[in-house]
Amino acid sequence: MQPLRVDILTLFPDYFRGPLAHGTLCRAVRGGQLTVAVHQLRNWAAGKHRVTDDYTFGGGSGMVMKPEPFFRAVDDLATPQAHVVLLSPAGRLFTQQRAEELAGKGHLILLCGRYEGVDERVATHLVDEELSIGDYVVSGGELPALVALDAAVRLVPAVLGGGPAALQEESHAAGLLEYPQFTRPASYRGMDVPAVLLSGDHQRIADWRRRQSLLRTQARRPDLIARVELSVADKAILGDKAHCE
Repeated sequence: MQPLRVDILTLFPDYFRGPLAHGTLCRAVRGGQLTVAVHQLRNWAAGKHRVTDDYTFGGGSGMVMKPEPFFRAVDDLATPQAHVVLLSPAGRLFTQQRAEELAGKGHLILLCGRYEGVDERVATHLVDEELSIGDYVVSGGELPALVALDAAVRLVPAVLGGGPAALQEESHAAGLLEYPQFTRPASYRGMDVPAVLLSGDHQRIADWRRRQSLLRTQARRPDLIARVELSVADKAILGDKAHCE
């Protein structure tokens, strides 16, 4: 299986040095499931000073990133299977489903904007999609690029241990938030682990986890409930507000 190739275009390549040297992303690179190249966008800018931004046409505060460096860089880096993504607050909301789709691409090119944004011609004529990690604004596309990259890479086969079943139990994987997790000690400062988890009864434990997942999602993210196909038993649980022990 070919590794997922990722090229990142940014004004701040050092931003990625720490995250790529630790954790899941580092293991994926060492394991051969991922190759990442972080590129200085100024390398594709014209002129002595390699300027990548300019004033906004029509007036307004702040600077806008120029289209030329992005187009030139993608021209140089793109492969036939390249999928080009602009990280932008104006983009489509990044979800677990989107992470799964990105994990299946052979080559990702992630464009990181800065300042007041990127010239609209990049969004409309260069990229395959714009993605936003949430309804808020951060200082640039670097952090969203790392979020999208980490979420996608951990879904690439063999990157994480535990197999596909373990991934399916995580929050959002099946459309619901994950059930509460506990570890040793069984009792700490008067706070006890739910007795059912110590019972050894796998069916009871599975039922408890499903119930807790449903109740947690209903309490914290009711918007997700409407998107999930619920069984008759699930609907009965959501109709019962009492929390199980």
